[in-house]
Amino acid sequence: QVQLVESGGGLAQTGGSLRLSCAVYDKLFIMFKYIRWYRQAPGKQRELVAGITSGGSTNYEDSVKGRFTISRDNANNTVYLQMNSLKPEDTAVYYCAAESYDGRSGWGQGTQVTVSS
Repeated sequence: QVQLVESGGGLAQTGGSLRLSCAVYDKLFIMFKYIRWYRQAPGKQRELVAGITSGGSTNYEDSVKGRFTISRDNANNTVYLQMNSLKPEDTAVYYCAAESYDGRSGWGQGTQVTVSS
């Protein structure tokens, strides 16, 4: 099991920005082949928002392309999700999840993002 802790959520206005952080408490951070951000809005299923591989390849859910950017800082064992041009429909609890090459995985506890119209 891997410990992950999200931070950076909060309240933003439509068109505003927030940056989420996901700290991975594991000394083998570079062994994490995938680190992903998910979100879950009230009454909806959890959905994948963005992911990044150990090599830095990224992918995004269609509705956030061009607005959100995922990045990883291997020196600080942290993955970021920069969210710009926020919309009310981005309101959700955001979770990060990690999967390593040696089969370890984990989820964070989530951080609330609320975008006011």
